Amino acid sequence: MKVVVWAAASGSARDWADLAGLLRRLAEDTSASSVLVFLLPPGERVLRLSMLYGTSWTVISPWARIHVEESVPAAEATRERRLVWVGDPETMALHYPRLALMVPEHTVASAPMITEDTVRGTVCVLWPPSHPPELSPRETAAIEAFCQGSGQLLEDAVRSGRPLVPAERPLTVDPDRARAPVPADAIAAHDFAARLPGALSLDLDGRITFAGDPAAGLLGVPAAELTAGRPWERVPWLAGSAFEERFRAAVIGGRPVRFTAERTSGTRVCFELFPGASGVSVHMAPLPHPPPAAEPRPLSPAEDTEVRPYHQLMHLAAALTETVRVKDVAETLANQLLPSFGATGLILMAASEGRLHVVGQRGYSTAFLSIFDGHSLSSDNPPAKALTGHTPLFFSSFAEFKRTYRDAVQYGTRNAWAFLPLVIRGRPVGILVLSFDHTRDFPSAERHLMVSMAGLVAQALDRACLHEAKDNLARTLQTGLLPQRLPSVPGLTATARYLPARHGMDVGGDFYDLIRCGTTSATAVIGDVQGHNVRAAAVMGQLRTAVHTHAVAGMGPDDLLARTNQVMCDFDPGLFASCLCVQFDLARRRVLLATAGHLPPLLRRPDGRTEALAFPPGPLLGIVPEADYPCVEMPLAADTTLALYTDGLVEVPGIDIDDAVADLAGRFARAPDDDLEALTDRLLGDASCEARVDDIAVLLVHFTG
Repeated sequence: MKVVVWAAASGSARDWADLAGLLRRLAEDTSASSVLVFLLPPGERVLRLSMLYGTSWTVISPWARIHVEESVPAAEATRERRLVWVGDPETMALHYPRLALMVPEHTVASAPMITEDTVRGTVCVLWPPSHPPELSPRETAAIEAFCQGSGQLLEDAVRSGRPLVPAERPLTVDPDRARAPVPADAIAAHDFAARLPGALSLDLDGRITFAGDPAAGLLGVPAAELTAGRPWERVPWLAGSAFEERFRAAVIGGRPVRFTAERTSGTRVCFELFPGASGVSVHMAPLPHPPPAAEPRPLSPAEDTEVRPYHQLMHLAAALTETVRVKDVAETLANQLLPSFGATGLILMAASEGRLHVVGQRGYSTAFLSIFDGHSLSSDNPPAKALTGHTPLFFSSFAEFKRTYRDAVQYGTRNAWAFLPLVIRGRPVGILVLSFDHTRDFPSAERHLMVSMAGLVAQALDRACLHEAKDNLARTLQTGLLPQRLPSVPGLTATARYLPARHGMDVGGDFYDLIRCGTTSATAVIGDVQGHNVRAAAVMGQLRTAVHTHAVAGMGPDDLLARTNQVMCDFDPGLFASCLCVQFDLARRRVLLATAGHLPPLLRRPDGRTEALAFPPGPLLGIVPEADYPCVEMPLAADTTLALYTDGLVEVPGIDIDDAVADLAGRFARAPDDDLEALTDRLLGDASCEARVDDIAVLLVHFTG
């Protein structure tokens, strides 16, 4: 038995040893290929991998920590306090795509360790796909016995004041040996292995523990240089091959795996991996060269899929994490899936209000897809049937398709289809359809791979639809709170722009307004409420209403800001805001200005000279109830333009705000004419780029005289 240093984790060494004994008995009673024990430390919401049997940290490290809200059997068993059984690969791929990435084509049972109504952890038992689709009574009893025994052990440890808290790396438990090998047996086993033409022995971490001279010769690396290294690390021509991927599959699945790799000399070598509870035995044999006249047959899409399933899933998962909008999801799928499977067409449909809508496609005409857009989920067609039944549909030929659905329509030369339902915890999200120009058998491994990918797509599509729904709601709310149009004021022309932030789904607090206060006066305001959320937008709406009311009542900028500040302090929203108020007195050709901590306006004179107006600021709104806001007066010449803006236009990390405002004034001065739209474009510059992280409001007012 392997000696384990139990002190690597917190708690009694005896308790850890007893838990290992229970784990070993569970593995033996269930004939499992692998067993994982996750502990849930008191007060935490994250399951931590604590013990392993039949696998290694190298293989299973991506699952070292699992939040109890994740969509995996271990977390589900913890949340729902019941045994969770996943008895076939399709269920695994459909409902737990992330787990299918690690353990494709396997069966899993997860059960919580509960004592006195407290979940102390969860155990996961894995078998290869040869396991029957249901748990046997013996297996169920063994799992229940382990959960009861380990749960009581963990409870007693907590009561004793020495709870079992896992270390950063889990403890590995080896099976009991019937007897320790005597020296004669060890020598005989070594001689037997050395005589084999191509034998390697690997531990569960993939490190070579034995390599005979024939095997070293076949690999092209001296035996002494192989020991303690991994084949894909020590043998140059195995780097980047399927070896590491197949090793992981053999260890996790507990069943033999076979594949081929080609040496730089052109020799092809067949590898057979035979896993056991303590390691993997590898047999290698060179394959005969094909006749000189024979052309090497390229891999079919199905065969190529067999070689690279994990890479495809990992690449797709990584790409989908970067998608934000539905069109991004569709584009990523088309770029990744079509070449991977040799498909010629892709349709992505989202479920909404009981109907399916086409949200992305590749390889089809718009007119053809319009026939199917908006169909009810209760329709008798393949997309609706696959989604409502949560069952993927595969058609190897158009003849088979037509036999199943008499109304089936063939697009061009398409002759095989895969309808993959996109489902999250039983909730329909949409459907992914792949089509092929040639007939296709869809072998079992490829079907499972496609269904696993569909699980990842479902999560990405659901996230993107939620983003767009919240984004649309936010934009609608934002634009509803801002003026729909600016009033007509004789002697003034004005234009305004609002640009929402490119990233995130929250509403900004920027606002602007132009208020007609009489026949010869008007007030322009611009401001920015702290924060980027619905609360900030609500405060912005209240603030704009207060400003508008006070302006119409004829208040000057100083009184207007003082009264508005009092209103905001009375509301006590817990937020503050900046605000700039400019009153145009057209009869006297003057402007009155006051600011509550807002950026200075830009003044462009008739000759093009431009400056940022500096005058004493008052405090931000919502901080000091009894605050004063100094008001300044300046003459207003004909053909003068004032630009009011928010900080999203000038704030750039690493650049001084005064320098940024000066640069903005320079762009304003260099604008070719007084056309307000052209001036606004010059002010905005590159503000419409994708990298913008803050919203922007700009208000330009031109005095015609």
